[in-house]
Amino acid sequence: MKPIIILLVMFSTTTAIAQKYLFYLHGKIIEDQGANAVDNVNGFGTYQYQDILNTFSNAKFTVLSEVRQKNTDAAAYAHKIVSQIDSLLKTGAQPSKITVVGASKGAIIAMLVSSFLKNKDVNFVFMAGCNQSVRQQFPAIKFCGNILSIYETSDDIGHSCLAFKNQDSSSISHYKEIALTTGLKHGFLYKPLPQWINPAVQWANGRY
Repeated sequence: MKPIIILLVMFSTTTAIAQKYLFYLHGKIIEDQGANAVDNVNGFGTYQYQDILNTFSNAKFTVLSEVRQKNTDAAAYAHKIVSQIDSLLKTGAQPSKITVVGASKGAIIAMLVSSFLKNKDVNFVFMAGCNQSVRQQFPAIKFCGNILSIYETSDDIGHSCLAFKNQDSSSISHYKEIALTTGLKHGFLYKPLPQWINPAVQWANGRY
């Protein structure tokens, strides 16, 4: 089964209102190697991209995802996602039924989507994307919406997002942070592990 890519302009108003939408933004290794990416350097193994999409689809979400081009500009791609969300909203989709899940570089893009969209009712899940370097490189990031942060304590790349939240929480409707202890380091996001999938699904269903 190929990754699920949906043209938003094809939705009728009735269809849009009835659906729950989930954008999944993958890590950088998928940009570099494609949908069947494998990390042989750190021992993270296969990035189970399609399995992750299938898991969200089986949870009754309309899943929107694609393999980004190599060296995709994060801010430009974030604006693309904002345009797609705006298209959904114009067809009658409820913002509380729209969720953006980002992993690693995808989390950075998701944080930028949150910042550019400025909709306090849309749901976001940021995984392994927060660190001091990202704060310095992307000063435009300002969380807005319902924010779930998930990170792995053994990961040396993505950490807690509290520093981003604490700089200005006025536009955050709900915030929660989960620290995992899988021992898988950054590789935890390569698989549809229930430790992060289940909280993400609950968040996307409005259980804050």
